[in-house]
Amino acid sequence: MTPRGQATTTRDTTLLLAGLAVAGLAAATPDPARAQSAAPGAAVLLDAVTVEGRGDGAEATARKRLEAIPGGTALVVDEDLAGKANVTVSDALAGVPGVVVQNFFGGNDQPRIQIRGSGLQQNPVERGILALQNGLPLNRADGSYIVGLANPRQAELTEIYRGYTANRLGASVLGGAINFVSPTGSSAPGVRLGVEGGSFGQLNTTAQAGGRAGNLDGLIQFQRSRRDGFRDYNSSERTGFDANVGATLSDTVSTRFFAGYTDLPFDVAGPLTRQLLNARPESVFTGPTLVNGVATNPGPNVVRDRPQREARQFRVGNRTTATFGSHLLDVALGYTHTDDRFRFPVSSGIRKTEGGDVTAVARYAYNPDSNQPLPLFETTVRYVIGSADREDYLNVAGSQGALFGRSRMDASTLALHSGFNVPLGAGVTLSPAVTITHATRENDDTFGAARRPTIAFNPANPRVALPAGSIPTVGTGYDRDYTGVSPSLGATWKPHPDHTLFAAVSRNFEPPTHDDLIATINGTPNSSAGRPNPAQPAFISAAYRTPDLKAQTATTVEAGWRGRLGVVAVDAGTYYSWVKNELLSLRDVTGVSLGAVNADQTRHFGVDLGLTANLTDRLSGRLAYTFQDFRFHDDPVRGGNRLAGAPRHVINASARYDVTPALSVQAEVDWYPGKTPVDNMNTVHTSGYATVDLRTTYAVTERVSVYGEARNIFDKTYASSTLIVDQASATQAVYLPGDGRAFYAGLKVNF
Repeated sequence: MTPRGQATTTRDTTLLLAGLAVAGLAAATPDPARAQSAAPGAAVLLDAVTVEGRGDGAEATARKRLEAIPGGTALVVDEDLAGKANVTVSDALAGVPGVVVQNFFGGNDQPRIQIRGSGLQQNPVERGILALQNGLPLNRADGSYIVGLANPRQAELTEIYRGYTANRLGASVLGGAINFVSPTGSSAPGVRLGVEGGSFGQLNTTAQAGGRAGNLDGLIQFQRSRRDGFRDYNSSERTGFDANVGATLSDTVSTRFFAGYTDLPFDVAGPLTRQLLNARPESVFTGPTLVNGVATNPGPNVVRDRPQREARQFRVGNRTTATFGSHLLDVALGYTHTDDRFRFPVSSGIRKTEGGDVTAVARYAYNPDSNQPLPLFETTVRYVIGSADREDYLNVAGSQGALFGRSRMDASTLALHSGFNVPLGAGVTLSPAVTITHATRENDDTFGAARRPTIAFNPANPRVALPAGSIPTVGTGYDRDYTGVSPSLGATWKPHPDHTLFAAVSRNFEPPTHDDLIATINGTPNSSAGRPNPAQPAFISAAYRTPDLKAQTATTVEAGWRGRLGVVAVDAGTYYSWVKNELLSLRDVTGVSLGAVNADQTRHFGVDLGLTANLTDRLSGRLAYTFQDFRFHDDPVRGGNRLAGAPRHVINASARYDVTPALSVQAEVDWYPGKTPVDNMNTVHTSGYATVDLRTTYAVTERVSVYGEARNIFDKTYASSTLIVDQASATQAVYLPGDGRAFYAGLKVNF
């Protein structure tokens, strides 16, 4: 029999070689002037002429294709982020209606991103959206992802596909997809350097160099950032490297290779009680206290357990595009290796996950009419396969303790999408399509020992350890497969060049991830998994839960309008989803995981509204409004309650005034009016809030610019996000404070 370690090494090596092999095969055949859009029909074509800065053709072509899709889409360009310091995913997506981002700890960490409520209740968020970079996934093969690995600062375009519009990319999740498109040597020639810093120990440095020679181009980016943080235990760092090289192999064939690496460690400052949030939002929690033998103020002991995450990901890939008259073939192949070390509070322990994933994507489009923004026929095949080793250790006051679990996790996801975009005349286009998804999730329990160790601390004196214990080992293995068919029918009507109306009905299919299928349970804020009573080391209790979950499905109807009324551009849409078996990640009254469950039926209703206007030659404005009403439907316990964690109203508004051609000032407001339920029983809520930011940019010369930013200028104390629990207590630590008033300044130089 092959030793386990040798088998693990062999399998990882096989995955790596497979990724490099398929990339090598693709090299035999895309264009250095192509940005790697995920929009239907191929990569985005840039202007053939080399220009200073980004080619406008990329933005114009991507916008044209996205706006032609009968559903919710959006595009963010790098100019939208001008003057912002420490640009995070939250900053990049703040102005996109229908995309809700709630900060956890204020740095390069793990904000909660949700579109249409998909993956809403995970802590940390790891499901519900297909996250892409240059059309290749940041997600692992089981659909999970680490949101902090996405870096909008290194993207020149960010494409957003809400709901079923992402099906054509090989995704079928309710939330949709986000694609971060890197600049190329043709779109961003020259050298760019930047430095910025300010409050909370923030310091960022960036460097970028790109160029083109003949039929070759290349670009390399580097970013280093660090931050002490607003709170007492809140430091974070990020080191990122990204490079791509493209070549034109013929008039019809081009290829581009990608490589990237991200190192992202950050402290998990954890939640506070409402009292601490209001009195000392910069503090961290020290766990529940005993009053007359009864635990009050439940929550994790951050000071003792020192939760932290260290995520590293290496990416390599290739995209090749070939055109043959009306036919286009786009092939993407890649490999990612992810090393994720998460030190949770004692109730979950220390989780180490390391493994690799191979992705293969093939797109074919037939477009006999070049005047049409979408191809007449398109089909996409996306296959991802991966394996990972996971180890669970006891968290002994912030140090790694004994091993109590080990697993080998395998996953694969195969998605096939085919659809038409048929012009019917009179400005009407009909878009029928179907997506078929097959997924496997397999876990092999490789722990081996007869008993799993447990630890606990004295609730009356949380720094004092109680006698260690152990429980009998119960296997956690499973072998699940999921198959779903997701048809859709969309239609657009363009009665006028400035107006497009759309409507669609669609199905979605989302299998659970490994983090849904296996969870540590039965711990407390003072004891490890499998020990629900710290004082009883011999008490027998399960340490893991492996629920037999069903895939989440949804039927959605949506409609919208994109148009222009004078100087105002409007992007409006609404949707209603009948969701079945929604995947919810539940926590108990202390914040300890209960694992994932399938809710029987839920309903998701939303309205997305985006307005942009150039009011004068100097004054412009933007408004993004999101309305969400997500509810249980006839639930035997929760009735028609709202789903916890989803703010009902989200408003982002900004105005910019160009004082001179070189000097501009901007104000931005983030407003969350109303209360948001913290728990599914709707007994505890977080209050609404509004923050105001000011920024200015000044072009010293054509190549040198400076900028300054003041965030939360009124020093508002608020909870930017919360833990999500099934039933909360009024004194529970669930509130995650937003940053206080902060000031930043930056310098950018182009050569």
